[in-house]
Amino acid sequence: MIQLEDVSKVYRMGKVEVPALSGVDLTIDDGELVAIMGPSGSGKTTLMNILGCLDVPTSGRYLLDGTDAGRLSDNRLAKIRSRKIGFVFQSFNLVARTSAVRNVELPLVYAGVHARRNPARHALAQVGLGDREKFMPNELSGGQQQRVAIARALINDPTLLLADEPTGNLDTASSAEILKLLGALNDAGRTVVIITHEEEVAGFAKRVVRMRDGRIESDRVQRSRTEVTA
Repeated sequence: MIQLEDVSKVYRMGKVEVPALSGVDLTIDDGELVAIMGPSGSGKTTLMNILGCLDVPTSGRYLLDGTDAGRLSDNRLAKIRSRKIGFVFQSFNLVARTSAVRNVELPLVYAGVHARRNPARHALAQVGLGDREKFMPNELSGGQQQRVAIARALINDPTLLLADEPTGNLDTASSAEILKLLGALNDAGRTVVIITHEEEVAGFAKRVVRMRDGRIESDRVQRSRTEVTA
């Protein structure tokens, strides 16, 4: 599904060049659950942006389902993001004065889809919040807000789910709840990539890619995985 070949990313700030990725080679197959780890400044966020077609490499190739994303127009990249990729962020990014079900509908609103309510209700049911569709974000716990965000990411039935520090703002019990949900989505066939700096979260993944200074430091399949407990 995902193939990076000698990918580098350099940001230019005036006359200064700042390298973020240097010669990254990475393959992620359909149905994998992968954690990408690294300290601040390691390049993991830049890598996520490229995987999510939010950015393109300065050099090298990123192939998503065989398509070279670096050669696509902004409009084509936007279509790939809306059809193939779901995003989950640390800060939830919910609209404060909008109900859970309407928050989930938002990607369909932007896509110009008129029949939105039933798909949104189905997505909320998938994450165990079928009885909370009329609740506002401030009426939900942190874990429930993240579930709404995951439901929103699922609304277009993406094959790839990118989760950027999905438990970063949650307590231990809520973190376990979200990891179990991501595991269940992976078991159902979705490819899940989690960006994290937490060893506990990485321990939950089936494979861990560690980054440092814009390069992959290690890439290993885990023989034993951390059990998720609340």
